[in-house]
Amino acid sequence: MDLRARIDTSPMRPYQWLIVALCVVLNVLDGFDVMALAFTAKSIGAEFALSGSAIGILLSAGLIGMAIGALTLAPIADRIGRRPLILTSVAFATTGMALSATAGSEWQLGAWRVLTGLGIGGILACTTVIASEYSSARWRGLAISLYTAGYGIGATLGGLAAVSLQSQTSWRAVFLVGAALTGTVLVLLALLLPESIVFLAARGRATDLAAVNRTARRIGQDPVTALQAPTRDATARAGRVADLFAGTHARATLLLWAAFFTTMFGFYFVNSWTPSLLETAGLTKDQSATAGMMLTLGGTLGAVLFGMLASRWPTRTVLIAFSVLSALFMTLFIVSISLLTVAFILGIVIGGLVNGCLAGLYTLAPSLYGPRLRSTGVGWAIGIGRAGAILAPTAAGVLLDAGWRPAQLYFGVAGVVILAAVALLFLRPAPTVIPATTAPVAAK
Repeated sequence: MDLRARIDTSPMRPYQWLIVALCVVLNVLDGFDVMALAFTAKSIGAEFALSGSAIGILLSAGLIGMAIGALTLAPIADRIGRRPLILTSVAFATTGMALSATAGSEWQLGAWRVLTGLGIGGILACTTVIASEYSSARWRGLAISLYTAGYGIGATLGGLAAVSLQSQTSWRAVFLVGAALTGTVLVLLALLLPESIVFLAARGRATDLAAVNRTARRIGQDPVTALQAPTRDATARAGRVADLFAGTHARATLLLWAAFFTTMFGFYFVNSWTPSLLETAGLTKDQSATAGMMLTLGGTLGAVLFGMLASRWPTRTVLIAFSVLSALFMTLFIVSISLLTVAFILGIVIGGLVNGCLAGLYTLAPSLYGPRLRSTGVGWAIGIGRAGAILAPTAAGVLLDAGWRPAQLYFGVAGVVILAAVALLFLRPAPTVIPATTAPVAAK
C-alpha cells in the first residue's frame, strides 16, 4: 500500500483542509506568544528595571524553550505518533502562558517562558509534518503556506491584545488571555485532530488498521486490508537522530539546518526588535507599533503568496528568490523610516518575504525524510533554526548597549539572510529514504 502516493495524487477533501486549519490555529499560538512579549517588553522592563541586554534574554527565553522542544520532543513523535505529542505540547504551552502572568521577577518570567517555548517547539515540529502528510502534492505548498500565515495572524492579535490590555490593566493580562486561548485550542484538538495516517501506515501495527481505514474514508481514500509490518530494526530506528546523517541525508540535513538558522535569525530579529528599534530611531510609540503590525500583516499575505507561487514553480526556486528579496528590502526599510507611508509599505513587503521564506522551508523539510524519520528531521531543523532565533534578539540587545544604530543592525541581518539563499542553492531534494516496512500484517 502506497498511501502517501494516493494522497499526493488525489483531490483535497474538506476533512484534509480541516486538519490544515487546526495546524494554522496552532501556529497562531506561536505568533501570539512571540509578539505578545515583544509588545510588552517595555512594560516588563520598566516593572523589573531591566537593561536592553536583559530584555533581549527574556525575548530569547521562549525561543530557547522552542529549540529544546523541537530537538527533544520531535523524535518522540516518530515513535508514539504526532497526535499525542501535539496534545502534550499544547498542555505545556497553556501552563507556561498562565504561569507567566504570575511571575514576580525576571527570573521567574524567564523560566515560564522556557516552559511555554518547550510546548510550542513540540507543536511546530509535529504540525508542520501532519499538515504536509495530509496535503496533496499539488496543494502542499499552499497548505503549508496557510499554516505559516497563522503566525502573522497570531502576531497581529498578540500585538493588538498587548496594546489594548496594557492600556486597561497590565502586561500580565496579555499572558492570561494567551493561556485561555491555548487551553481552548487544546480541547478542540482533542476532539478533532486525527493521528497522521501516513505515520500509522508506516508503523504497521495490526491494531492501527481500523484507525487508518476510518481516516482514509474521511479523506476519500479506499480502505485497505493490511498494513506493512516494519522489521524490528526499522522500529528501533524510528526517530533516531543519527539517521539524519545516514547516506545522502547528511548533505541535505546540514544545508537545511544552515537555511533554517539564517532565515530564523532574520525573521525573529525583524519581529522581536522592530517596534523598539523604530522607537529608538525617532518614531513615536504608536508609529512604531503600527510598523510592527505592518510586518505581521505582510507575513500573513506573503505566506499565502508563496504558496500560490510554489504551486506553479519549484519550491526551492521560489524560496531562493524570497530570501534574496528579503535582504534587499530590509536595507530599503531602515533607510526610509523618515517617510512613514513608504516605511509602512516596505514593512508589509518585508513581513511577507520573510514569512514566505519560512513557509518555503516548512514545505521543503518534510519532503527530505521518510515517515519514521520525518518529525525528527523537521524538528531538528526547526531546533537548529531556533538557535538563530535565540541569537538574534540577544545579539541585538548586546549591540544596542554597545552603541550600534538601528540601521547598522538591519544591514547586518540582511547579510545573514543572504546566506540562507546560498545554502539553498546547494540543497538538492529527495535523498534516499531509509526503508521502514517489509511484511504485511493482516487485519484482525
